[in-house]
Amino acid sequence: MTDDTGQKFVPAVQNAMIIMRLLASSGQPMGATQIAREAGLNVSSAFNILRTLAHEGLVSFDPEAKTYVIGMGLMEFAAPLLGANPSDLIRPVLNAIAQERQVAIALWQITENRRVVLIDRFTAPNIVQAVMARNSRLPAFVGAIGRVYAATLGLNKEQTRKGYDSVRWQDAPGFEAYWADVQAARETGTAQDHGNLFRGLDITAAVACDAAGVPRLGMSSITITGQQTQESLDHVGRDLAGAARQIERGVFGHQAAE
Repeated sequence: MTDDTGQKFVPAVQNAMIIMRLLASSGQPMGATQIAREAGLNVSSAFNILRTLAHEGLVSFDPEAKTYVIGMGLMEFAAPLLGANPSDLIRPVLNAIAQERQVAIALWQITENRRVVLIDRFTAPNIVQAVMARNSRLPAFVGAIGRVYAATLGLNKEQTRKGYDSVRWQDAPGFEAYWADVQAARETGTAQDHGNLFRGLDITAAVACDAAGVPRLGMSSITITGQQTQESLDHVGRDLAGAARQIERGVFGHQAAE
């Protein structure tokens, strides 16, 4: 999610996480050879990791079928989170981005009637920032979030135009430019708005979907124009897109299609 340049990680732990995510997304028993192949590991390494995970109860091994599935031991870690408020799970992720990138981040709920409602804010200390009131409501096609929202829903050009026309822009980007951003967001999972929605503000956004693939949460970095370079805004966008995927897996149980 964040820039890990210069940090050293433990390969065995990373490989174990690759295996766990593979088993979780598969939803069916898998043999060690298949796991190794799909995880990009040699069979010996995969087997040793699987044997360790099985010993700790994180995966279960069927000795007759010679296959592995996610184990009940994971509940030891998941149980404390099951009754938690989703906002409490999301807050550390977005707060970390705000602190590292020195930005203010708004968390939006996306409603079924195509509105976004501000439900939380995260900000780095000692930065000049624009302030929006909690529970502020805007059309879902608004600004940077709107571009990603339209991209995520896979709307066609005419459907997107109707959404674009529902927004009151302070400096309208023009529909063709907006549509080009929507198409780009389909590839990157993020979009930017440079002074279009509100003059003097740069907005970078991503959205998170529920298990059915419906956009439910929007995350937008809101900074005063000139505070961040284009490069740093691109970094924020990648961080938010990564956070969105993490939230989809951890909060909504959504597995993105490969």
